[in-house]
Amino acid sequence: MRREFTLVLLLGAAGAGLVLLAVRQAWAHAVFTAVRPLPAQDISVTGQQLVPLAGALALAALACLAAVIATRSAARLAAGALLAVLGAGTAVAAAAGTSAPAVLAAARAAAAQGALGGSTTGGAAPGGAARAVVIAGSSGHAVLAGAPWRAAAICGAAAIVLAGAATAWRGRRWPVMSARFDRAPAPEPGAAADSATMWEALSRDADPTLDAGRHDRNGAAGRA
Repeated sequence: MRREFTLVLLLGAAGAGLVLLAVRQAWAHAVFTAVRPLPAQDISVTGQQLVPLAGALALAALACLAAVIATRSAARLAAGALLAVLGAGTAVAAAAGTSAPAVLAAARAAAAQGALGGSTTGGAAPGGAARAVVIAGSSGHAVLAGAPWRAAAICGAAAIVLAGAATAWRGRRWPVMSARFDRAPAPEPGAAADSATMWEALSRDADPTLDAGRHDRNGAAGRA
C-alpha cells in the first residue's frame, strides 16, 4: 500500500509539474508590421499569458496533494475528489481554443509592460518606447505554434485526474502520517496513586513489593 500511495503522489506531482512547464512555453507569436523604416516586431506569447487559469489550477493541485498526505479516511477521499476536479478544470482550460485577438491582446500587454519596465532603467527607455510606438501603430497577425505544449499540458492534467481518482478510490487503505507527535494519553488515577504509595514506602526505607504482596494476601483472605 505504501508503494501504491507513493506512486499516486508522484503521478499527481509529475502531472502538475508538466502543466506548469508547458504553460511557461511559447504557445503563439504575434507579428506586428510597422510602417517603414520601422522594423517588424515578433513577440512570443506564453500559455500562462493565454490561459492563466491552467497554471493556477495546477498549483492548487500541488497543494491538494499535500492535503492528501496529511489527511486520512473521509477527509482523504474528499481531497482526492477535489484533486480530480482540479485536474479536469486544468484540462478544460488548456484545451480551450485560443483566438488571434487574444494572442494580439496578450502581446500588446506584454509590450506595454516591457516599455514601462524599460523606462525605469537608464539606457533601455528609448528601445522600450520605440517598441510601444511600433505596436500601437501597427497591424498584426497571430501565429499559433504551441500545439505540442498545449498537448503536454492536457496530458499533465489527465495525470492529475488519475491521481485524484485513485485517491478517492483507494485512499482509505493507504498509510497515514506518523502519530508520534500526538498527545500522549493521560495516566490512569490508579497508576498515579500506586506510584505515590511506592515512593512513600521507599522514603520510609520499606520494601514496596513486600507491602504489595501483604496487601494482596489480606485481600484474598478477606474474600475467602
